[in-house]
Amino acid sequence: MSEYYTPLRKSGLYTPGASAPFKISRSKIELFMECPRCFYLDRKIGVSRPPGFPFALNSAVDRLLKEEFDIHRAQGSQHPLIKEYGIDALPISHEQLDDWRNNFVGVRHLHQQTNFLVYGAIDDLWQNSQGEYIVVDYKSTSKTEKITELNQPWQLSYKRQMEIYQWLLTRNGLKVFKTGYFVYCNGISDKKAFDKKLEFEITLIPYKGGSSWVENTLCKMKQCLESNTLPPPGSECDYCLYYKTRQKINKQENND
Repeated sequence: MSEYYTPLRKSGLYTPGASAPFKISRSKIELFMECPRCFYLDRKIGVSRPPGFPFALNSAVDRLLKEEFDIHRAQGSQHPLIKEYGIDALPISHEQLDDWRNNFVGVRHLHQQTNFLVYGAIDDLWQNSQGEYIVVDYKSTSKTEKITELNQPWQLSYKRQMEIYQWLLTRNGLKVFKTGYFVYCNGISDKKAFDKKLEFEITLIPYKGGSSWVENTLCKMKQCLESNTLPPPGSECDYCLYYKTRQKINKQENND
């Protein structure tokens, strides 16, 4: 299939049989879960989905949260949010934490069976009194209802994200607590006036992860990339649905 395409980019594409490890980010695993066809086009052909808009406000919230938790990390103290929820945890220092938080480095593991260098950048790392490390992820949005659980279909990707991070840290020799936490910042939009500030209601949502699916998924991704056949699209892939619909419309127009 790939011989019929001219890649929009040539670097970073998968080459069957190559001896060098192939980098696979956490987001590319999620892409495969959403749509094997989009993943194949992206990683082997060089045709990516149209880029989304950057979430600058979300990035600002993440940065401020990291700075706030880092203050307590340096002091060896509990953050007020951790105290409020009665969690046995402290923001913990680690010699590799800066790399693990870096989007271009992240927590890394070479998966021998597939020769994939899997990586992903965590937001924060806590530790309980038993010495177990706790994965923490920051989320921000603005909803009218209070956010106390991950109960929406689209939040499955958040859960998988947490589980991949837990899997990566475990593969790096850390004793990881099965329960991770989402620091969820919900922007309050019903104030009488903006007054040059945006206030948030912050909730701490626990999630008990299970990463047994990760290695099997990596093997399926390997099989997908090794194939010369374009895989079927994801059942709910809006990008593939749009492309298919445009093809039908173009065909009808050409026949008129």
